[in-house]
Amino acid sequence: MDTKLLELLVCPVTKGPLIFDRDKQELISRSARLAYPVRDGIPVLLEHEARTISDEEAARPSAPSPLS
Repeated sequence: MDTKLLELLVCPVTKGPLIFDRDKQELISRSARLAYPVRDGIPVLLEHEARTISDEEAARPSAPSPLS
């Protein structure tokens, strides 16, 4: 997967942008305060699979990264 794919993906809850956290292998939705897992390079955009992120995590600045 690449940056172009990341640009197409949106949060299924808010339809807002997602930010890829390479270290945690998660797609972050700041507006929904959810982190969706990326397993074996495949985003799992199911609300029941996401974890709730803290205010600190939501406020953390990070630039989108290519999925790989």
